[in-house]
Amino acid sequence: MKKRIVSLLLAAALAASLLVLPAGAAYTDTVVFSDVGDSTTAMAVESLRLMGVLDGYQDGTFRPNANLTRAQFCKMAVYAMNGAGELGRYRTVTVFPDVKPSHWAAAYINMAAKGKGIIAGFADGRFHPDQTITVGQAVTILMRLLGYKDENMGGIWPESYMAEAAVIGLTDGVSTNAYAALTRGQAARLFLNLLRADTVKGGSYLSTLGQVREDQVLVTSSAEGPDGRNNCMQLGSGDTVYQLAGGKASNGMLNGRKGTLLLDQQGKVLTFVPDAVGSTRVITLATAKATQVTDTAGAKYLLTGDTPAYYNGEQKDWSEVYAWVNAGSSVTLYLGASGRVEYVFVGGGTAASAAVVVYDQGSTKGFESLTGGATGFAIYKNGVKASAGDMRKYDVATYSATTNTIRVCDTRVTAYYESCYPNPQEPSRVTVLGREFDVLSTAMDSLSQFRPGDQVTLLLTEDNQVAGAVKSGTAGASGNAVGIVKSLSTTSAAVALLCGVTVKGSVSLTQSKVDQLEGQLVRVTSTKKGALNLTGLTGGAGGDLDVAARTLGSKELADNVMIFRPGSDGLEAVALSQLESAVIPRGDITYAATDWAGRVKIIVLGGESGSNYTYGRAIVRTEEGIQVWVPDQGHEDEAPNEGVNGHYETERGKRTIEVEYGNGKSVGPYESGYDAKNGAYVGVTTNGSRITGLVELTRLKDVSNNAWSGQGAVTVGGRTYTVPSDVGCYNKTTKTWMTLSQAHAYAGTADLYVRNGVVRIIEVS
Repeated sequence: MKKRIVSLLLAAALAASLLVLPAGAAYTDTVVFSDVGDSTTAMAVESLRLMGVLDGYQDGTFRPNANLTRAQFCKMAVYAMNGAGELGRYRTVTVFPDVKPSHWAAAYINMAAKGKGIIAGFADGRFHPDQTITVGQAVTILMRLLGYKDENMGGIWPESYMAEAAVIGLTDGVSTNAYAALTRGQAARLFLNLLRADTVKGGSYLSTLGQVREDQVLVTSSAEGPDGRNNCMQLGSGDTVYQLAGGKASNGMLNGRKGTLLLDQQGKVLTFVPDAVGSTRVITLATAKATQVTDTAGAKYLLTGDTPAYYNGEQKDWSEVYAWVNAGSSVTLYLGASGRVEYVFVGGGTAASAAVVVYDQGSTKGFESLTGGATGFAIYKNGVKASAGDMRKYDVATYSATTNTIRVCDTRVTAYYESCYPNPQEPSRVTVLGREFDVLSTAMDSLSQFRPGDQVTLLLTEDNQVAGAVKSGTAGASGNAVGIVKSLSTTSAAVALLCGVTVKGSVSLTQSKVDQLEGQLVRVTSTKKGALNLTGLTGGAGGDLDVAARTLGSKELADNVMIFRPGSDGLEAVALSQLESAVIPRGDITYAATDWAGRVKIIVLGGESGSNYTYGRAIVRTEEGIQVWVPDQGHEDEAPNEGVNGHYETERGKRTIEVEYGNGKSVGPYESGYDAKNGAYVGVTTNGSRITGLVELTRLKDVSNNAWSGQGAVTVGGRTYTVPSDVGCYNKTTKTWMTLSQAHAYAGTADLYVRNGVVRIIEVS
C-alpha cells in the first residue's frame, strides 16, 4: 500500500514556472507584480524569478492564490535544480502515455522522472499533467531534490515527508494540510525554503547549483556594469559588481537583504537568496539618532555608531550616515536575537514601476491608481510628512507597497540630452550629466517629444528614475540639482548630488575658480555633451540660526533640514544637535535654502561655527634645539669663525601637537605653531595634514554629581550645560578614557571642560 501511495506521490510532481520564459529568453526590464502585497512572498517571487523558476503573467499580475498543475510544478523543479541546460535530451522521448513529445512540458516531466528520478507516474502508468498538485506531493518532490528517500522516512506518506520537511524548515510559511491544493504564492515560499535548505548529506543545496557567496548584504541590484548598464548586483563586502545572467534585471525588492549570492560558472548572478525572514524589518523613519532610530509608529530600535550602514551603494558606519537620513525615508533594519540592529539599509521595498506627475497645485489626481486599491496611505514629500496642499506643479509621486506610502519628489535636472536607449521614441534609458537614468514606462510619452541634443528638464522619482520631461526653461520646472563637489580640476569634475547620485563631466575653470568651488555646494546643469556647469551657492540666510528654537531668522527649520560644515575633505553633513553654539550668527552662515513650504531645508555653515572640532587632551612634544651658524653680512660664503665673521644660535626644536580623545584614538601629531600646554584640554580643527585651528576649553572645577539632570545636562553656577552622548571622559589617575557612566560612578565630583555652553571633556581622579 505504501509503495502505491509513494508512486502516486511521485507521479504528482512537478509544476512549471508561472509563465516562465522559455530557455534562452532574456529579461530586459524590471518586473513588479501588482497583486503581491505580502512583502515576504514578493521577496520570494523576485528571488525565484531571477533564477527562472517562476514568473508572472503578461498583464503584470502574479496571481498568488491560483492553483498549480503537476506539469507547471515539474517545470519549476527543473529550473530550481538549474537543469535547463539538460532539457534537450528529453524532448523527443516518451515516458508517460499522456505526455507526448508535443506536450509543452514533456521535456521537464521526462527529465524529472527519467533523468533525475524525483517523480513517478500514477498506478495507471499515466502522469496526469493537468491535475492540480497538492502540498504533500510538492513537498515530497523537493525533499527528493535534497536527497531524501523513502528509507529516510518513517510512517505513511505524505505525513512522514511533511513531518521531516517541517523539521528542516522546508514548509515554513506554507499550509500544513498535505492534501490541499498548492497555490502559486505557497510555491514561491516553498522553493525559497528549498534554496535555503541543507541537503540530507549536509552542505547547502545552493552550493550544488553553482558558486555561492554566503552571509552577504545586497547593497544594490542596479549597479553599473562593464557595458555601462545599471543591471549588476553589488555586495556590501567589496567593490566588485556581478552581472545578472540571461540579461535579467532586478526590481530592487532584495536590496538591503542579507543572504547568499548564487553565481553560474561564468561568474554571473543566477539569483540572490535572502536569509530567513523575520529578523528583517522595513520601517518608515520618524527620527534618526546616533544610537537609536524611531519609526512613525513610535517603535524604537537601538544601534551603535559603528553599526554597518548601506547608503547610496556604499558601506559606512551609522555615525557617518544618520545625519543624511531624513524623516519619512524607508529604512530596512536587520535585527539580531537581542533586538539590537545589526545593520541598516537606507531604502526599502521595490524600485518604482510607475509614477504620476502633478500638474495642478494641491492636486493628488492619479495617486489612487498607484496604490492598486490600497487605502490609508501616508504622503511624504522629500522625506517630510505632507498633505495634498503641499503638492506643486511638476512634483512626482510614486508608491511604496512595503510601507504603504506615496513618495513625492521635486528633484528636477536641467541638462543637455546626450543619448538614449534603444531609441528616442521609446527610451528606456537616457543619459544626461554624464550619467544614465532609467525611464519609467509612464514617462516615455513626454520624453519621446525630445531628441539627443535638446535642452531638457527631467522630473525624477525618489529613487532617481525619470518620471517625465519638460522643455528647459518651462515656468515652475527650473532645474534644482544640487550637490557637493567631490573632485575638481580645471578640466574635470565629479559632484555627489543630494538626491543620491554622482555625476561626472568636463569643465573649463581657472585655478582660482577650482580653489573656490572644491568641496563646496554647487548647482549643476549642462549645455553640451559630456560637460558640467557648476555654480557656487551663497546667500539666502535671513538671520541667526537658533538651534534650540529650530529657526533661521523668522523661518522654521524643516524636520529633515540638511546642515553642512567644512571638513577635511570639503563639506560634511552634521546633525543640528552637534552644532557648537546655541545661536550661530548670520555672518557664519554662507548659504541657506527653503522648501516648498518656506521652511529652511539646507544650511551651509562657515567661519568658526562651521568648523568641525575634535576635543581632547593635548600631548605636546618639542625636540631639543640644534646649533645653527648665522654669518655676518658680507661673510655668507666664508667658513664659520665665531666672533670674527658670524656666530652660532640655538634654533627652536620642532614642536608637535597630538590630541588624544579616547583609548588609542587621536588626531596628529602635527607640527604646529599653536600654543598649548601639555595635558591641556583643547579643541582642534585640521585639514588632514596640519592643525588649522586650536581653542583651549574652559574649566569648571569640582562639579558635584548632584548637579546633573540625567546624562544630557548639568547645571553649574545657575547655567545649564548640554552634555553630548559621546562626550570624552578621562581618568587622570589611571590615565585612561572611559564612558560617561563609568566616570560618574568613579568619583563624586569631576572637572568639566566646556565651550559654547556644551561640556566637551570630563576629567575625574
